[in-house]
Amino acid sequence: MKHQSLILTLIAVAAFAAGCEQSEKATADNREATGKQLEKIRAETKEAAQDMKDYAYAQKAEFVEKMQARLADINRDLDQLSAKIEKSTDAVKAEAEPKLQALRGQMAKLTKQLDDARNSTESTWADVQARLKEGYGEVKEKFQQARQWLSDKIAP
Repeated sequence: MKHQSLILTLIAVAAFAAGCEQSEKATADNREATGKQLEKIRAETKEAAQDMKDYAYAQKAEFVEKMQARLADINRDLDQLSAKIEKSTDAVKAEAEPKLQALRGQMAKLTKQLDDARNSTESTWADVQARLKEGYGEVKEKFQQARQWLSDKIAP
C-alpha cells in the first residue's frame, strides 16, 4: 500500500510537472505568435500611413487647383468690396483703406504659399498644405470681418 501511494504520488507529480512544462511552452508559443502579429500590424500600419501620405501628395494638383479657385473668388470679392468703398464717404474710404491693404497683403502672402504648394515635394507637402489651409482660413475670416464692417458703415 505504501508503494502504491508512493507510486501514485510520483505519477501525480510527474503529470503536474508535464502539465506545467506544456503550459510554459504554450505561453512561450503564445508570446512569440503575439509578437509576430504585433510586428505584422506595425508594418501594415506603417504601410497604410505611407499610402495615405502618398494619396494626399498624389492629390496635390487637385488641391492646388481648388485653392487657386478659392483665391480667385476672394480677389473678385475684394474688388467688389473696393468698388463699394469707392462709392462711400471720404471718412469710410480713409478708415477702410488700411483694412483693404492688409487684406491684399495677406492675399499676396497666400498666393506665395500657393506657389510653394505647387513646387512642394512629397517630403514638404504636408507642411506646405497645412500652412496654406491655415492662411486661407485667416484671410477668409478677415474678409468676412471687413465685409461686415463695411455693411455696418454703409447701411446705417
